[in-house]
Amino acid sequence: MATPTLDKVEAEAAASPYITVTFRIRRFNPEVSDEAQWQDFQIEIDPKERVLDGLHKIKWDVDGSLTFRRSCAHGICGSDAMRINGKNRLACKTLIKDINPEKPITVEAIKGLTVLKDLVVDMEPFFQAYRDVMPFLITSGNEPTRERLQSAEDRERFDDTTKCILCAACTSSCPVFWNDGQYFGPAAIVNAHRFIFDSRDEGGEQRLEILNDKDGVWRCRTTFNCTDACPRGIEVTKAIQEVKRALITRRL
Repeated sequence: MATPTLDKVEAEAAASPYITVTFRIRRFNPEVSDEAQWQDFQIEIDPKERVLDGLHKIKWDVDGSLTFRRSCAHGICGSDAMRINGKNRLACKTLIKDINPEKPITVEAIKGLTVLKDLVVDMEPFFQAYRDVMPFLITSGNEPTRERLQSAEDRERFDDTTKCILCAACTSSCPVFWNDGQYFGPAAIVNAHRFIFDSRDEGGEQRLEILNDKDGVWRCRTTFNCTDACPRGIEVTKAIQEVKRALITRRL
């Protein structure tokens, strides 16, 4: 077999889509230290790949102790929300080429929730707030014999807030939530909105009373961090304002 010439090797290297990227990851292991530390990893990766692909390369080929959540890898499950270059994003939807790979890519856990290990946080407070707003259809009377129908216009009233995937990107981007974990947070309010304005639901007043609490919608300072962070493009701040307006007018 002929040995490749130096020129051919250099040409193949030049044609390769791979580049060297530095991942700077905030590591935390409570079994080792009470303090988090930044650790750098250099990997070869195609810039058209995702941050999640880079994390997989590090975990599978470099350091198997790196810990993070992910499941569907297609922006549907919401499990891989993390802070990438200082912004809440889904690792599976963030392309390397879109975040300036010439500089270190910083990756850390989302804020406002207790870090359990590396990029994994305790989601229980987040899900408790979600459960507290009763995110399910409330009706009275007998069980219907067919699907509860609804007009396209009635559906459009709350269609935007049905897109939530419970990734916590919005809630953990909220400065109020960072400082006071008792605040329901944007995601819980978005999911309350989804049912408050559903014409088939009869529990709107109950949910409004829940959100009228001191830790409810009135804690929102309208910074729009939540809207900017939402990977599904939900107008989160608008939904919160609509809930506030419904509380004032008592009109759903």
